[in-house]
Amino acid sequence: MAMQTNNEIRCSSAAVSYGKVLFGLNILEESVKKTREILEAVPQLSDLFMNPTVALKKKFAVIDRVFPEDMRNFLKTVCKYHRMDLIDEIFAAYDRCRDEENKVLKAVLTCTAPPDEEQKKGMENFLCRKYGAKRAQIEVRHDADLLGGFILRAGSDEYDWSMKGRLDRLAQALSGH
Repeated sequence: MAMQTNNEIRCSSAAVSYGKVLFGLNILEESVKKTREILEAVPQLSDLFMNPTVALKKKFAVIDRVFPEDMRNFLKTVCKYHRMDLIDEIFAAYDRCRDEENKVLKAVLTCTAPPDEEQKKGMENFLCRKYGAKRAQIEVRHDADLLGGFILRAGSDEYDWSMKGRLDRLAQALSGH
């Protein structure tokens, strides 16, 4: 596992702080979404905002022309303090704050075959009851190595009902470990 440098930790911490501020501004979710879409569709904008040779005044003019009105001051602040390189992490921190506020639990289901709607709803209901969430979002990933069954991860918890997991546990039990 790679160790984070102090600079990476500072940047990560700054992104979380900016993400919390963005969430706390109560900007319309649609405006945040539109801003992300614009930045993804036109990567040259991020390059412009991160370019130290472009005058701040010009960056602000572009922000005023391109982005939703309620996002402009936030983006200007991010530019002013040279944090536009963290914008993806800032949005990720914003998402975590929004999900926490709305009690949305994110989980990952790894399986050999995707669940049908009834199975998926059952897992979502289980997760909501277990973790006190209003809603569960399950990302489904395929892994043929499981041999069958599934692994469901939510937070730091893992529910391993895969055939591979069962065989591994049986082998451990038989070997006395």
